[in-house]
Amino acid sequence: MKTITAFAALMATAAWTAQAFAQQADAVEDDVTETIVITGTRISRPELDFANPVTTLSSEAIAQSGKTNVADFLTQSPALVGSRTGSLTGGSETEFGEAGLNLLDLRNLGTDRTLVLVDGRRHVSALAGSAAVDINAIPTDLIEAVDVLTGGASAIYGADGVSGVVNFRLKRDFEGITARGQIGISQRGDGGNRYGAITAGTNFSEGRGNIAAAYEYNKEDRLNELRRSRLTNPRAAGLYRNQADLPDDPNIPDVIPYDDVRYADSARMGAVDVDFDFASDFEGNGNVYDRGLVLEESGGYAQGGSSTPVDGYQGDLFPGLERHLVNVLGRYEFSQGFTLFAEGKYVRTKAWTQQQPTFDFYLFQTPENPFMPDSIRNAIVPGAAAAYFEDPDTPDGVLLTRDHFDLGINFEENRRETLRGVIGASGKFSERLKYEVSYVYGQTKTRTVTRGNRLEAEWQAAVDVVSDPDTGAPICRTMLDPDNPFPNCVPYNIFGEYLRDPAAIDFVTTDSISRAKVTQHVFSGSISGDTGAFLELPGGPIGFAFGAEYRKESSRFDPDPLIADGLTWAPTVQPARGSFNVKEVFAEINVPILKEVPGAHLLSVGGAIRLSDYSTIGGTTTWKVDGVYAPIRDVSFRATYSQAVRAPNIAELFAPADGSSNFIVDPCDTQELNNGSSTREANCAAILSGLGIDPTTFSPSSDPSSTVFTEGLSSGNPDLKEETAKTWTAGVVLRPRFLPGFSFSADWYDIKIKDAINTPEAEELTELCVDQPTIDNPFCPAITRDPDTGFITGFVSRPDNVAQFRTAGLDVTLAYRAATDTAGTFGVALTGNYLDRLEFVATPGADLNSNVGEADEYAPRYSATLDLTWQKGPLTIAYGISWFDKTRRFPTEYLTGDPDYADSKYLWVKEKWEHEIQVSYDVGERFGIYGGVNNLFDAKPGFEYTSYPVSAMGRYFYMGATVSF
Repeated sequence: MKTITAFAALMATAAWTAQAFAQQADAVEDDVTETIVITGTRISRPELDFANPVTTLSSEAIAQSGKTNVADFLTQSPALVGSRTGSLTGGSETEFGEAGLNLLDLRNLGTDRTLVLVDGRRHVSALAGSAAVDINAIPTDLIEAVDVLTGGASAIYGADGVSGVVNFRLKRDFEGITARGQIGISQRGDGGNRYGAITAGTNFSEGRGNIAAAYEYNKEDRLNELRRSRLTNPRAAGLYRNQADLPDDPNIPDVIPYDDVRYADSARMGAVDVDFDFASDFEGNGNVYDRGLVLEESGGYAQGGSSTPVDGYQGDLFPGLERHLVNVLGRYEFSQGFTLFAEGKYVRTKAWTQQQPTFDFYLFQTPENPFMPDSIRNAIVPGAAAAYFEDPDTPDGVLLTRDHFDLGINFEENRRETLRGVIGASGKFSERLKYEVSYVYGQTKTRTVTRGNRLEAEWQAAVDVVSDPDTGAPICRTMLDPDNPFPNCVPYNIFGEYLRDPAAIDFVTTDSISRAKVTQHVFSGSISGDTGAFLELPGGPIGFAFGAEYRKESSRFDPDPLIADGLTWAPTVQPARGSFNVKEVFAEINVPILKEVPGAHLLSVGGAIRLSDYSTIGGTTTWKVDGVYAPIRDVSFRATYSQAVRAPNIAELFAPADGSSNFIVDPCDTQELNNGSSTREANCAAILSGLGIDPTTFSPSSDPSSTVFTEGLSSGNPDLKEETAKTWTAGVVLRPRFLPGFSFSADWYDIKIKDAINTPEAEELTELCVDQPTIDNPFCPAITRDPDTGFITGFVSRPDNVAQFRTAGLDVTLAYRAATDTAGTFGVALTGNYLDRLEFVATPGADLNSNVGEADEYAPRYSATLDLTWQKGPLTIAYGISWFDKTRRFPTEYLTGDPDYADSKYLWVKEKWEHEIQVSYDVGERFGIYGGVNNLFDAKPGFEYTSYPVSAMGRYFYMGATVSF
């Protein structure tokens, strides 16, 4: 009820504001009858005639947000709230080579199902093997508007637009010079941002030609987790297994908050186990190890003691990001029948982020190591090592587990260079028939530097230390070998912290360089017009468009040879190659049946079809039908029904088998049996009983040897086929004549994807295995278990056409702008969403998994943005609110099977309320200044989170200036 009240309050605020303005306004009424080309169609028509719901975000709204990277602005839109930007692109959040990428995710259906266009044309990807576009490559100051179209757009634009389209419309026919500069910093003196842009253009030949050039620069400082005190001890805390609830008492919460949480039996200076019982006995410096309170059944955590704190371990909250963007646009009209246009772009982006340190579990060390403190050496248990390794010839020694902060924390640096060129021609055959042909070339090159990458063979040699028989000095054991493969070996002291020789770091680390290249070619041509010259229906001439397109995409990835050969700390990644091409023909029609007659101000129907032939999957067909009915001018109803497809991308098809390392919580652990489907317990019993293991006592979370990272493989699948989506939308648009300048729309959408390509992560893979109706499913054969212990020892992950996704909801928009006689011009804009469905079915017949309202899926049930503006003379004030309702901390299946899982106050993550304000002032006609505050009330992330529902950046100040000539 509280959530609905908040949503209603935002709606009421917007409506009341519009009504209040209307009482004293000479309204500014938008011209909605002008014939234009709209995102989602090639047929020129008035905006009112278009059936697909499109949300338009203006350049003014972007500027008033204070965001210098448009991706950060777009994620406030309810339709894009699950996008991967900002705080989700740094630290250990990212996959190899992906730091700094800003990728849009429309409707929470995935970045590869969101088609990003620039002026209605495709843009090259920045990620090898993927079609996802890095929004860093879009120039913020050149944007005229951003259109977000819901529903399958494959019939118009081809594959990938299953959830819809985000189209960036750039400014055209620019004349003069404009420049803008902005600086910003957080309240805590970090997270600095510098931005500058200049655009110059001119018309020539009496306006028949125009050329413009633009340059944009933006630098954002990286922000480390340790810079926020609430994310570190003693303020940080998390939910872990309640130690007062062992064994489980149904009247006591299973998880409760613990602070000062650490990785049990792993320490920065080393955690030493002398008796091989997996319980640390000494710190690396020889002091007795304080294990703190070991949190049993929590997967390897402890409270307090000598172990490494969880806080700050994962590195940066935000990556550093630097962007240079150069754009040149031009056109020349030779005649009405022939206009030549071209544009070129060069973007260089550099992103850098600190991730987590390297670590080792259970390094075997003998007492020969002169760095070993005597207290440890004297405590070694004779024969314990031989018994552990089941080899009587094994010398005595210890096991050491260590987080190697003193080796240098892993650091990734990505440099991406994007080239994009467009050349084409357009013109009219007649007043009712026109054409356009174009060629788009795109290329992105990426250079990924893994700084301080540990060389595994050198590392093992450097930590295997003995005394020089001649001098007694510590040396690498390999130095005693006549065939020593490492003559420059420098011994590394792992007993203690920061006691190593700096030369040892140079010996065991290297900067690894990997490269990737993505290339795109698109040839397209279309003819559009109407039948007005020879046929008119009562509603007007029939509009049509048809054409053809050829597209080729190719991708290659070349890892550093040392990484490819598995010789470094970084997971083994193999070279990857792949390409495909597609030939397509398409057609579109709009039939205006009635217009401006009693009972039908407008009645039109339309449709589109696209036939495609892929070199990888063969032929596909996509189509769309739609209709618009306006009984009177003030009210119109619209609906669409379409079939869209997404062809598997290059990585999904051709990725080689690469190494992967993951921490897996075993779903068959007795503590996890209630946290899945209704069949999990029976399936786990079948698997474990088959290995001769009692499922009722199976608890890998209580065994330290099972709480280490599990090595596995991930690969592509050349047998994939396309996934198919059926999408329908239905809505109403109100533009009442008694309230000029006001518009309201409400549209229901429903997207259902069959044969969806799903590539499960390791954890998800293990859960899918036991959460299906039986263990006879595609996921269980991909999991390897130790035949003696039952612990998971390996996995193989690959994509398959086995899943089904479905989402449905209601989009609401309200806009009003009015100029009063004395009080200035007021504006209000509201965009809201009600998420009714966000469902996933792993395989046919499996339980339906609903993600609506889940925090980890960024899927609030209600979300909205409200923008208020007031302008009087040279002064403008803009106020914005970004909101969504509280979300569930745990999946519903956790609480269904285990109602006492957590105290009720921890079941929900708080609402998002983020406010921003900007004040701008025009000093004459050519110069303006502005300043603002984002996150005005310094909202914080929710308990246990670092970037949800808001980021940890906090209150943020900025100021800037504009100049034009």
